[in-house]
Amino acid sequence: MNGLIRFLLSGLAVFLTAYILPGVHVEHYGYALLVAAVLGLANFIIKPILIILTIPITVVTLGLFLLVINALMILLVDYLVPGFSVDGFWWALAFSLILSIFNSLFTDLFKDEKK
Repeated sequence: MNGLIRFLLSGLAVFLTAYILPGVHVEHYGYALLVAAVLGLANFIIKPILIILTIPITVVTLGLFLLVINALMILLVDYLVPGFSVDGFWWALAFSLILSIFNSLFTDLFKDEKK
């Protein structure tokens, strides 16, 4: 059940972030859930490969290139999901930053107390 709640909260985070940013558009909550699923899958499969391939530039930029990789993941999801659009690289970068803040807040608010 915890996984389902986290998935729904990720969709809510995508929807709220798209509502805040004028350069990001999500048609409705169903597409926000699809964006959350595809983004999670892309972060699980493609992002580690990109991180390994770009280790030298990541070291030179002191890790800031990871923000570029996050923005590229958002642009990939923009290409794959029809009801989701991002107007450019900088909007994708802002979307990834704000989305991570929302996901962090939702995780802290709704985490299970284990005793």
